[in-house]
Amino acid sequence: MSDIKNSEAPINTITIDKNLIDEPTGNIYKAISIIAKRATQINGDIKKELLEKLDEFATYNDSLEEIFENKEQIEVSKFYEKLPKPHALAVQEWLENKIYYRNTQESELDK
Repeated sequence: MSDIKNSEAPINTITIDKNLIDEPTGNIYKAISIIAKRATQINGDIKKELLEKLDEFATYNDSLEEIFENKEQIEVSKFYEKLPKPHALAVQEWLENKIYYRNTQESELDK
């Protein structure tokens, strides 16, 4: 997983020139599709990492009525809430040419 903690991806919504987005593929829809797939991957990675960290602090109790708020869990959750969203990270990776993609339809036509 790329280093999301040091990413220059914006935390707030910003406007990006459409030409920068579709330049690598020549098609805005293909570019957005690739970015969306990468955002889904990033989201899965972040979720997995967060759950692993939260599990380290988990307190298991037989009583469903008792809820323990672990300070460490809250701090970890707050840290992840402050990170840029997966779609912003994916767009930033796209703009920095860090996403590998290939057109499988062109590969099949070459055969």
